[in-house]
Formats: sequence, structure tokens, C-alpha cells
Amino acid sequence: EIDTAGDRYEALLNASGGVDLQILGIGTTGHIGFNEPGSSFASLTRVKTLTEQTRVDNARFFASVDEVPIHCVTQGLGTILRAKHLVLLAFGEGKAEAIAGAVEGPVTSSMPGSAIQLHSHVSVVIDEAAASKLKYADYYRWSQEHKPGWQGL
Repeated sequence: EIDTAGDRYEALLNASGGVDLQILGIGTTGHIGFNEPGSSFASLTRVKTLTEQTRVDNARFFASVDEVPIHCVTQGLGTILRAKHLVLLAFGEGKAEAIAGAVEGPVTSSMPGSAIQLHSHVSVVIDEAAASKLKYADYYRWSQEHKPGWQGL
């Protein structure tokens, strides 16, 4: 029953005590999970309609873009933000704008990844190409090199 999948997932998640570690990717549109631009920061697990760009970006996993689903079930931004620790992974120049928007841009539903700025424990793991549009990349590198051992990831 796809129409109740989100509610059932949320109930199971709450009954289990929630998420300790949430590992995320980010799409070229700035989506995390499949929370496309315009998604509410309070959203819960639900069925979402994917943007055409997200479908094109994910076509590499299918025989053609026509086989990429139009809808998916995704944790909402509100669900994601309840996790104790977020780890965002991104690699390649194609993710550079999304990373810059998520990490340094304004917090806005137009850039769902920017919701990570509202969380108290986030680790962003990226390569140099994905970091290429970060204004404060040198500071981030420096702070990582001088991070106290007790902080962990």
C-alpha cells in the first residue's frame, strides 16, 4: 500500500527510537533524499514526484531515462533532521554547486540540502572537485586538520 508507506515507515522509525546515523547524498538540484526543491523542512516520509533533472541524473542506473521512476518514497526533511548525526557524501564537479548551496548558501526550500545547516551534528565528506565552489574551503580544510580528536567524525 504505497499511499500509507510513509506513515507506516514513520511509525516504525519512531517505535525503534529513531535514526542514529543518517548517510545522505545530494543531487545536482540540491535534493537530499529525494526531497526536491520546494520540499518543506517539516516534511515526513512520503511519496514524491521526481524532477526531470533527477530522473536524467539517475538514468545511469537504468537502460534509459524512460525507465527511471517518476515517483519514489523518501524520508522527508523533517525526518532526516531528527537523526542524531548526518553524514553528507558528494563527489565530483557536478555536485559542486549543490554542495556550495547546501553548506554556504541561504537556508531555503529552493535548496533542500541547505536544511543540514539547521542540524547540530553534520559531517560533510567531499572530494576537491565537489569542494571547488566553496568560498571557505581553505578554512574547512584547516579546521579539519586541527579538529580535536574527541570530536570524531
